[in-house]
Amino acid sequence: MSWLRPRRLWHPAPLKRHYEVVIIGGGIHGLATAYYLARTHGIRDVAVLESHYIGFGGSGRNTAIVRANQRTAENVRLYDEGLKLWAVLTDELDFNLMFFNCGTLNLAHSEAAMNGCRMLASTHNLLGVKSEVLDPQQCAEVIPGLDVSDRLAFPIHGGLFHPPGGIVRHDAVVWGLAKGASAHGVHIHQGCDVQGIDTRDGRVTGVRTSQGAIGCKRLGIMAGGYGSAVAAMLGIELPIHPLTIQAMVTHPLKPFLHHVFSSGAYHVYANQTLKGEIATGAHMDPQVNYTTDATAYYLKHQAEALAELMPALRGVRFMRIWSGLADMTPDMAPIMEGELGYEGLYLDAGWGYFGFKSGPVAGKYMAEYMSTGERPDILRAFQLKRFLENRYSGETASVMKYGHWD
Repeated sequence: MSWLRPRRLWHPAPLKRHYEVVIIGGGIHGLATAYYLARTHGIRDVAVLESHYIGFGGSGRNTAIVRANQRTAENVRLYDEGLKLWAVLTDELDFNLMFFNCGTLNLAHSEAAMNGCRMLASTHNLLGVKSEVLDPQQCAEVIPGLDVSDRLAFPIHGGLFHPPGGIVRHDAVVWGLAKGASAHGVHIHQGCDVQGIDTRDGRVTGVRTSQGAIGCKRLGIMAGGYGSAVAAMLGIELPIHPLTIQAMVTHPLKPFLHHVFSSGAYHVYANQTLKGEIATGAHMDPQVNYTTDATAYYLKHQAEALAELMPALRGVRFMRIWSGLADMTPDMAPIMEGELGYEGLYLDAGWGYFGFKSGPVAGKYMAEYMSTGERPDILRAFQLKRFLENRYSGETASVMKYGHWD
């Protein structure tokens, strides 16, 4: 009865001993880069090496929220293009990525936070990205059941509504990109652990894996939370620290939450999935680590935060909890680099909270970078040398620190 089994979306392929391009990491960034290398640039002799299974890391361990309401112009432009790519990819891949641009609402709990919302809205609208500032009553209209009274520990002063944002099914994105890359000749090798990187005369020549040595002319490190550990194989020290972020879902409820909402003061964000579950996540663990263990602390935290913001959720039970790694840089912006001291070596890492949101657009431009050797203009803000030159991105001003918005 083997004919009843669903056919794998990507084709199995023998592991060759040499490829034009090897990409370390079978998540959304690695697969997107491979897809665009093959489809757009005609480089089909590409291998994606994944130590576990595709989507094992952060690509499959997130809450699938996408948006373009960052603070700096460089980030807004990149993420705005990324948002527009979801519909294009759904058509190109002939695969339903379940993109739903339901809109996102970031709550503000002080007048200082409201001023931050006004600044962000001005930046977004100046760059052609729609965002608007809402008062408390308007927030309650967008998110039914939201408590906008003064009973909260951190009363809601208003919020920033970003209509283009929304959610995408993370598994569908991984499978769709694998399907598309494979259809264009890319080899995807799961269970292939990279154990070393070979160089000669200042250029990359290949990798040593659990399945033997593989030669290559170009190598991309796109391993998410493990990217800095892979780079360390070459003695490259990156300003990246992996931190655990936990998320969970409740039992299914009738549809009522039609937008994503988040609160920096409460360290909580939530949306309702197609199955009716409330998917919710919190701030990252404070300790640098590589664990994906879940903790009772965050279950308690999420329950308390959601129940206070939305009293109707009291009594709702969590069904599952998971955690993923966020590769955090000091300025909350990524490193997309091809000048690392070795010819043919490229790095895409340090995305922190934003790795899933940026996958396809990062892959598009990293593929261009790797195929031409010329850095696309849109990536110039994300060079590694900015840390040596003390030119940190301004994105840190729009993230949560110590429970408040800076």
